[in-house]
Amino acid sequence: MADPTPLLSQPSNSSDIETPPSNEKLPSLGSTIERCIGEFNWTQFLQAILISFTWVFDAQQTFISVFTDAHPTWHCTQQQGVDSCNTSSFNNICNLPKGSWAWDGPTEASIISEWALECENSIITGLPASFFFLGCLVGGFVLASLADTSLGRKNMLLFPSFFMSLSSLLATFSSNIWIYSSLKFLCGFCRATIGTSALVLASELVGKKWRGQVSVIGFFCFTIGFLSLPAMAYLNKGSSWRNLYLWTSIPTILYCILVKLFVQESPRWLLVRGKKEEAVATLKCITSITQSSLILAINNMSTHEEEVDLFSALKILLQNKWSLRRLLAIMAMGFGIGVVYYGMPLGLSNLSFNLYLSVTFNALFELPSSLITFFFIDKFKRRIALLVFTILSAVFSVMSIMEGKVWTKMQIGFELVSFFSACTSFNVYLIYTMELFPTCVRNSGLAMARLAMVFGGMFSPLLVGVGRGNKFLCYGVFGVFLPETKGRALCDTMQEEEEKIAYEILA
Repeated sequence: MADPTPLLSQPSNSSDIETPPSNEKLPSLGSTIERCIGEFNWTQFLQAILISFTWVFDAQQTFISVFTDAHPTWHCTQQQGVDSCNTSSFNNICNLPKGSWAWDGPTEASIISEWALECENSIITGLPASFFFLGCLVGGFVLASLADTSLGRKNMLLFPSFFMSLSSLLATFSSNIWIYSSLKFLCGFCRATIGTSALVLASELVGKKWRGQVSVIGFFCFTIGFLSLPAMAYLNKGSSWRNLYLWTSIPTILYCILVKLFVQESPRWLLVRGKKEEAVATLKCITSITQSSLILAINNMSTHEEEVDLFSALKILLQNKWSLRRLLAIMAMGFGIGVVYYGMPLGLSNLSFNLYLSVTFNALFELPSSLITFFFIDKFKRRIALLVFTILSAVFSVMSIMEGKVWTKMQIGFELVSFFSACTSFNVYLIYTMELFPTCVRNSGLAMARLAMVFGGMFSPLLVGVGRGNKFLCYGVFGVFLPETKGRALCDTMQEEEEKIAYEILA
């Protein structure tokens, strides 16, 4: 091996290189990357913005069924007489004779009215949303390792985003609920790892000082996507539900072109996979350090390249006791967060409140959640934050389903507090999970954590359909079994993580 690694103490004047004594231990991959990335700059910020923007489309596809699959309002008609309409069960149009009622809006405004599903049970009407989350569940498992192994972060951002938009576009041609549900499954399958890949890629392009703040950019974008839905749905109020899929899928295809042209691959992943030349090229684009200094630093670092192939990243997670313990604990907590986080918006139609306003309020409550995470992520401990917000979400989710004249008026307030707490838990949960695992399995670990959330969300449409969507508690107490990661440097290999665990035990 060549001379020991240079100390890149002055990135702007990298030609002055100091060499440490030859008997010093070579710096690790992680410490070398931290020095090579240097200070946070505009290039890294723009990369993070472009990468994180995929969360806009992620949010739209996640909650679009709130409007496309909604039960439209209806009214009694005069042809059969108002009395005959009122004397029947007014709250159930299935007990009314045909012709005695009509939809308030056009028939094509929702899949329920277009395909005459108003009298079908909750399993059938909730099938598309459930199939979407089932697709997320299957896709999260099948695609989890690809970003850590053969395809990398960028490709796992690009290709799933494109196929998600394509399946969403094809949904506009559905002729019945079965074709529609199948396409929703495909959309969920492709969408499963988009947010995960974006979060990991954005965080690996910056140093540890700005890792938390950069991660929150994705949550802001998710809020923008969520907020855009009620606005588009309101503008589309008198038109077909298919327009919503057109308006959300076509911009996603254009976004994929930008990702292909401008987004950089993670230098951490490239180095772990032994692609040094590509890593140098990426680092040259996002830092001011010269190429010669980058090559010298990378060639003289201590490397422990992991032999990671398809699905072997998951195998590594399961074989090591410390990683298995972390994975099980984080997945148990994710299941509880997922039930509330996905179930609350989907169950808004059950509340005695305007659907468009309630969805808008929920989306707006994601903004303060993201702001709190952005400004305080480096000030509070991850485990304590998760414990506090999951307990708050659990308490207020139970209160939001209490019956009574006074309680009914307060339901939307309780629901918003619960959703705000679930959003904050969701934000901290993803950042925390990302910090728990080294680079070689980070995307797989985060994908499995999101898989647990989706598993909880998969039951939400069915539970909402029978009026039970908000009765589940979050499993925040599982956070006590996980280590604290605030201010902790990211590890890149399993060996580095194990050495750090051993050091913390001795300390």
